[in-house]
Amino acid sequence: MKKIKQHKVQIISLGCPKNLIDSEVMGGLLNKSGLHIVDRNDSADIVIVNTCAFINPAKEESLEELLTLAEEKKKGKRQFKLVVAGCLAQRYGKELSAQIPEVDLFIGTGEVGNIVRHINKLDEIKFRRATAITKPDFLMTSQHPRILSSMMTSAYLKISDGCSNSCSYCVIPWIRGKARSRTPNDILREAENLAVRGIKEIIITGQDTTVYGRDLKGQPSLSGLLNDVAQIKGIKWVRLLYTHPAHITKDVLETIVANEKICRYIDLPIQHIDDTILSAMNRKLSGAKIKEVIAQARQIIPGVALRTSLIVGFPGETQRRFEKLLDFVRETKFDHLGVFIYSREEGTSAAQLKSQILEKEKERRREIIMSEQAAISNAINKSLIGSTQEVLIEEKNDRPDYDFMGRCRRQTPEIDGITYIKNKQAKIGSIVKCKIIAADDYDLFGEII
Repeated sequence: MKKIKQHKVQIISLGCPKNLIDSEVMGGLLNKSGLHIVDRNDSADIVIVNTCAFINPAKEESLEELLTLAEEKKKGKRQFKLVVAGCLAQRYGKELSAQIPEVDLFIGTGEVGNIVRHINKLDEIKFRRATAITKPDFLMTSQHPRILSSMMTSAYLKISDGCSNSCSYCVIPWIRGKARSRTPNDILREAENLAVRGIKEIIITGQDTTVYGRDLKGQPSLSGLLNDVAQIKGIKWVRLLYTHPAHITKDVLETIVANEKICRYIDLPIQHIDDTILSAMNRKLSGAKIKEVIAQARQIIPGVALRTSLIVGFPGETQRRFEKLLDFVRETKFDHLGVFIYSREEGTSAAQLKSQILEKEKERRREIIMSEQAAISNAINKSLIGSTQEVLIEEKNDRPDYDFMGRCRRQTPEIDGITYIKNKQAKIGSIVKCKIIAADDYDLFGEII
């Protein structure tokens, strides 16, 4: 099939880091085929929106983006082909095709590797609007090119895709398929490629990184993989995300503390602490086990920064059960914490549960926990004043008093705070030692030593 080389393609990536990697892969494949990938400020004749459909707010954001573009196209403000990819397309592509006729093509999560073929078809004379929703079984390899920003200092590394945990509120197994791991050698090849491209920080990601390797011959371990990634020349930091509290093991914690390159940071989504709610969520562990895991992490890894995510307003979350969660947040003092409002997703078993909670009450509960967490985070950050932290410099800052922005080992991109740096000579991509001189609820302020 003749390749199209004259087109400019814009990719709008929504949702999580795992979705971002898919966007980077699609961009890499299209760029390799001869197309030009442009940013949002340039005029593109093909626009790909890589969507999210995990919970209602994510669906709403994706739909808002699509409807805005559809309106532009409808009014003739500019001429372009509109392609919808990712989770929303996988979940609702056939229905949306009838509702948004301005979309030329819907492709599901299983079609990421076939993006060039799909885009080529847009130029065929006989092309008609289409949907390509297939089994969600795509798994990238080190052979897939990724288009990265030239300014990037960190990159996500997806070690697996899909999920087999079957949490009662979650649609990921349907959208992304069952859990499947990449081989260790393939992951290491990609990590080496990223190091050659100047990436300083590798952020390990997957739907559940702690079940990595269980589906592979020989069952390679997450701890072994972390140790091997940490040996790669050029990589300065390794960070681990999406660890399930029911699956994280002592050897993973010991590997983190034993390797200087691995950040003493664990993302541990617990969702709740009440046993009745955890059981209804099908989380496969108790509140006591969660507390045990947290205590073990803090014992094995001194100074570990813990991030978690919670769900409030789950069916059956009485006021007493909510207050139990709130008390747990106050006692545990997570370094970073995010709260999701329970989203009643059609097709999930939780959607059928009785005792659904009003949206207004869900919002109230979220605000209470986030307010409590702001005070906890502020106290933790204030305790860091006077300490020395390694900071990865990421970009210049417009503030006159702090010239650059970056992150210390305690901070993950986008979801945690940032560290502002007072130094006019800092170099983007460098890792410098800084003295923390001020702090607020979520951010740190430092000067280079």
